[in-house]
Amino acid sequence: MPKPIRTSRRTWVAAWAVLCAAGLAATAGLNASPAPDPRPERPVSAECAEYVADIEKQLAEAGKEDGGDGVLAFSRVRVGTGDDCTEELRDHLRGDR
Repeated sequence: MPKPIRTSRRTWVAAWAVLCAAGLAATAGLNASPAPDPRPERPVSAECAEYVADIEKQLAEAGKEDGGDGVLAFSRVRVGTGDDCTEELRDHLRGDR
């Protein structure tokens, strides 16, 4: 079995220092870059606004009933609507709006 190549402690320290400097430079570059433009506000249909308000009401009721320890689940499929409110609901629940 061949002997492994021995490297000096100085080589390891130098490599570690170079990697740290590169990481710090990359971090500084990312922090200095401008933030992306916010998404433009899209108009929300009345049906979607009503749906989001209904979900907020259900969340508030569920929080009062069990003190916030339970799990509240919603179906992804809504019958009788042609409007898809997925993006609006996701934005609202994430707090983007």
